[in-house]
Formats: sequence, C-alpha cells, structure tokens
Amino acid sequence: MKKFSLFRLNRALHRDLGYLLFALSVVYGLSGIALNHLDSWNPNYIVITKDVKVSLPQKAYGASPEIVKEWLGQVDDADRYKQHIFPDSTSVKIYTKDGTLWLDLTTGEGTLDISRRRPVFNQVNFLHYNPGKWWPWVADAFAGGLIILAISGLFMVKGKNGFKWRGFILATIGLAVPAIFLLLFY
Repeated sequence: MKKFSLFRLNRALHRDLGYLLFALSVVYGLSGIALNHLDSWNPNYIVITKDVKVSLPQKAYGASPEIVKEWLGQVDDADRYKQHIFPDSTSVKIYTKDGTLWLDLTTGEGTLDISRRRPVFNQVNFLHYNPGKWWPWVADAFAGGLIILAISGLFMVKGKNGFKWRGFILATIGLAVPAIFLLLFY
C-alpha cells in the first residue's frame, strides 16, 4: 500500500475537479467572451434585415388583420403574423413570431427584420444569466471549484518549475494583471 502523500492527493483532486468542471468552464468561457463584446454583436440572436416592397391598396391605413396578413404574405409567411399597429397615418408595424415588418403606406416599401437564435451562444448565455431557482447554486459551486482548481494548481509541480520558483514568478505576474487594471481604472 502506498504511503499517504499530500502531493498525490492534491494532484488527484486537481485532475478530477478539472474533469468535472470541464463543460461548465467551456460554457462560462464562451459566454464570457460573447458578453465582453456586446457593443460589437448580439451573441443571442442573428438579425436578418431585408428591404421589401409590398403592393398596397389606396387606403391602407387602418386595415384589418386579414388584409395585413396578405401584405405580410407578399414578403414572408403570413402564418407568422401576431399583431400590427399603425403608429401614424403613413406607416404600419407588423409583429411576427420572430421579427417585425415596417411598411411605408404611401410607397409600399419597408424593412423586414427576422431574428434567429444564434447557435451555441444563445444557450451558453442563457446559462450564464443564471436561469431558474437552482442554477445559481450550480454557478456558485462552479466558482468554488475554480478557486480550488486555482489553488491546487499552484502545487501541481515540485522543484524549480513548481511554486517555489517558476510558479511563484508566473503567479505573481498573473496577480499583477488584475491589480494593474484596478489601479488604473477603478
């Protein structure tokens, strides 16, 4: 039987916790990257915008839902109609199951916007926002696991490449990055 070793226990804990937290690390890593760039793109939805032209009757303002569905049917699936409004006498906004159609009632020209869920990013962002009653506990357990991984990782290697020399220098550099940002921007 092997002698008890704190070093072996640490390595086993680090290894097994790393395997256990692999998927959540990918989820939070992808969603973190996506959320860092909200000013550049919408990570949850792909919005497709098309310029359209619809044939309208002379008196289009105040049209019934059945007539508006016909207009929608000229550029999209009329079955996706939800409702419509006339914000003024020269335009109509038609709401669909996954978008909107704006029409100029004088020209029949308009813009069709259709939004589709962005694959992968929509799902990981959903999880990142802590949905439901129990997910925050999963997220807290994951955060705790990351802390354990970080600390146990410091002691994974012995000797000059371990924490006593090289590891200490690299950990200090890693600590300096958030410290410098806090000093400069907080």
